[in-house]
Amino acid sequence: MDTAELRDLVPAVIAVLGRRGADFASAEDAVQEALIRALETWADDPPRDPKGWLVAVAWRKFLDAARSEASRRDREVVVDAEPAAEPGPATDDTLRLYFLCAHPTLPSSAAAALTLRAVGGLTTRQIAAAYLVPEATMAQRISRAKKRIAGLPLDQPGDLATVLRVLYLVFNEGYLGDVDLAAEAMRVTRQLAALTDEPEVAGLLALMLLHHARRDSRTGPGGRLVPLAAQDRRRWDTTLIAEGVTVLQTALARDRLGQYQAQAAIAALHADARSAAETDWVQIVEWYDELLAITDSPVVRLNRAVAVGEADGAGAGLAALAAVDPDVPRHAAVAAHLHERAGDLERAAGLYAEAAGAATSVPERDHLTREAARVREQSRSTR
Repeated sequence: MDTAELRDLVPAVIAVLGRRGADFASAEDAVQEALIRALETWADDPPRDPKGWLVAVAWRKFLDAARSEASRRDREVVVDAEPAAEPGPATDDTLRLYFLCAHPTLPSSAAAALTLRAVGGLTTRQIAAAYLVPEATMAQRISRAKKRIAGLPLDQPGDLATVLRVLYLVFNEGYLGDVDLAAEAMRVTRQLAALTDEPEVAGLLALMLLHHARRDSRTGPGGRLVPLAAQDRRRWDTTLIAEGVTVLQTALARDRLGQYQAQAAIAALHADARSAAETDWVQIVEWYDELLAITDSPVVRLNRAVAVGEADGAGAGLAALAAVDPDVPRHAAVAAHLHERAGDLERAAGLYAEAAGAATSVPERDHLTREAARVREQSRSTR
């Protein structure tokens, strides 16, 4: 059993301890200790029943901690005979655990960290490395999150939209430190998809798969950002694309469209095109219209303006862009692209430079700076 398969067991084991009477924070701590012990010992002596082993060890850790706490407070803890190691089904409890970790009362950063630890099975050190913060800082963040939800039972109704938003937030962090957060988000989302037949869960998984399929082509030598139109499509992972399309088709067949399914449909159309020139922009605009009907997001309107510019010409794209708040991130970059397509090179160069100044990452800033220089040179050569 590899470490990913081992971590897949973590939420079910926490749920078992919860059903035996452990509170969430204590159960999660005990399972983390059991997980660390497993990583240290299983390579030489793997158990026949990994889940049962984790439950037994975690339960003992919980009891030891409970007795220690009781002794410190000078009170008795009454403990029945330890239950058998073989755990019963915990599907419902595991699903509720997702909802608890992504509780609406938690800040997004705390919910993401708690989900990675309690559901994803990552250690605090791994999560800290992924987010490039000191381990003590991450431990404090997770501890505060657990205290905030300490009084909430596992049987409380959860908000699936919040769970999906947290998982997508983790996915978009990509690769940081020693942990591939995009891969972890997909792994955890697969777990969630196995627990529920909600089409939006499948839609999110499909979206992740389709985006991740293009990962290796997004950067060039020296970490240079490569825009979608310029990517080498031979480097796209066709296995992930095929899986993403299959998952999406199954979700769409349920006829309960949601924002992640619509986004995945757009990603699938990009993946289906053999070249940038063959992209079905008309259909992409139609899917953006569907997405806008679900969530009237300014970011969606911005991306739709790009698609309209490709489908109906730069003028139509600029008209669509006029309805988008200029303060929306990447507005200047989209305006630059559309003005370049319209032939207004001087205006486009200025907008590319403006967008570079507002970029939030070094690769994006460098890319936009190069675009500004390229268009400015073209403008000079046409005078």
